[in-house]
Amino acid sequence: MKKLFTTLMLAAVTALTPALACTNFIITKGASTDGSVLVTYAADSHQLYGALYKYNPAKKAAAMMPVYEWDSGKYLGDIPQLKTTYSTVGNMNEHSVIITETTFGGRSELHNPDGIIDYGSLIYIALQRAKTAREAIDVIVELANTYGYYSSGESFSIADANEAWIMELIGKGPDKKGIVWVARRVPDGYICAHANQARITTFPLNDPENCLYAPDVISFAREKGYFSGKDEEFSFADAYAPLDFGAMRACEARVWSFFRTFATDMDKYYDFAMGLNKDNRMPLWVKPVRKISPKQVFDAMRDHYEGTPMDMTQDIGAGGHGLPYRWRPMNFEVDGKTYLNERATATQQTGFWLCGQAREGKTGILWFGMDDAATSCLTPIYCNTTAVPECMAEGNGSMLDYSDSSAFWLFNRVTNFAYLRYDMMSKDIRKVVDYWENAMLEDVNAVDAQMAGLATKAQKKIATEYSIAKANELFGNWSRLDKYLLLKYVDGNLKSEHADVLSYVIEAKTSSEHFVDNGNGKKIPGKIQYPGYNERWKRAVAKDNGLRLLSR
Repeated sequence: MKKLFTTLMLAAVTALTPALACTNFIITKGASTDGSVLVTYAADSHQLYGALYKYNPAKKAAAMMPVYEWDSGKYLGDIPQLKTTYSTVGNMNEHSVIITETTFGGRSELHNPDGIIDYGSLIYIALQRAKTAREAIDVIVELANTYGYYSSGESFSIADANEAWIMELIGKGPDKKGIVWVARRVPDGYICAHANQARITTFPLNDPENCLYAPDVISFAREKGYFSGKDEEFSFADAYAPLDFGAMRACEARVWSFFRTFATDMDKYYDFAMGLNKDNRMPLWVKPVRKISPKQVFDAMRDHYEGTPMDMTQDIGAGGHGLPYRWRPMNFEVDGKTYLNERATATQQTGFWLCGQAREGKTGILWFGMDDAATSCLTPIYCNTTAVPECMAEGNGSMLDYSDSSAFWLFNRVTNFAYLRYDMMSKDIRKVVDYWENAMLEDVNAVDAQMAGLATKAQKKIATEYSIAKANELFGNWSRLDKYLLLKYVDGNLKSEHADVLSYVIEAKTSSEHFVDNGNGKKIPGKIQYPGYNERWKRAVAKDNGLRLLSR
């Protein structure tokens, strides 16, 4: 039994390589409070630099375009460029098409090292060429089948203002160029999610309005020996990405926690999320108890399994200040036994994260943020913007180059400091986050009204100026938050305040106005507090080294 447990734990670690590290939530328009379609994405990688990608069609496009692997920057080849393409910002285009992904890997023998199109190129080229979600599916299939698919198994979220799809695909191996795939439309009024594990099992074979698939998706599985049953029994996930302990515990568990937040009866799948019962599989989508607001969607990306038995803030691994993170690697050994570290939706190695909001009759918005979703903030970027703020632009810093004007590095400065005393600092950060996001959700209504009825060029001008101005304003707020946290928490002390963090960050009160001094006019702090550590940590320290530390 011990040997089996160790094997299962190692399987979990195998499923958590750096490439397999993203999360997507999908909310259909019938499930959202404002009738918009929302898709979230956390681009999680230990080597990805957070930037807001921008593509504007050239007036005179080159005949060919180079393709580089998104993860590594490796040049893969050239493909013909189209004469007509669409502008994009991040993972959204000017027509409000949204495409995001998570990598599930799947069967390693199906990787094609000679392919020219990787999963990142599928996303960003499809955004340049598709006006609807269904068109994007067609573009993805055509690109992969024509030029060869370079990456491993992928799940895509593909949406526009009217519908949302989950599409899963994998290559055919080094001797075959194309892909096998299935795409299912998420029923209106439902929510869906994927997190590094293929989730489409059986699917309707004669419902093209709601389900599309490769003509050989079943026959190829038979040919490879992955499936031998009746066609109607065929499961894409079981054939091309069979479940194991890691796929459930580290991947499907994130989906379970999201579903559990908004739908009933999800606790009955707890043993599945824990990796203990793969036969108790969750559904592909669920109907929420009530409609979900954009702010609730934003906050769902900040999940650390709070309120569940996997809550990462509650065990001793969280340290003396409830830190919901465990530094990599994803496993550790004690006395010959292997243990895992939980993998939640919010994670420290996020490069950027977003929520694409496609709105029928209105310009779409890409809510965009940098670094760990739990301690960072989303700002509105209209999908028809012609430029991006310099603080978020590609080329402003890198993972090897610090930049004082980079939002990625500024948010990382704040977050990495917060990791030292997470239980306290994260509360201050969250007050600023909630203030900003709630304010922006109200603010865009005025911008929408301003753009209504204007010519396209005028709308783009307003959208661009607004998106850049708000991103710069957020950068300024976060610069003040950076200073505030250092002033308040330096050296493990805690300075008393006249008001909360918003006084300093948003109202721009001076330090003398905000913090309490000792009354002698020399700017010396008064009423300094020494909060120490949480109770669980104190008891653990006493148990570990109590004889030496005991006061006598």
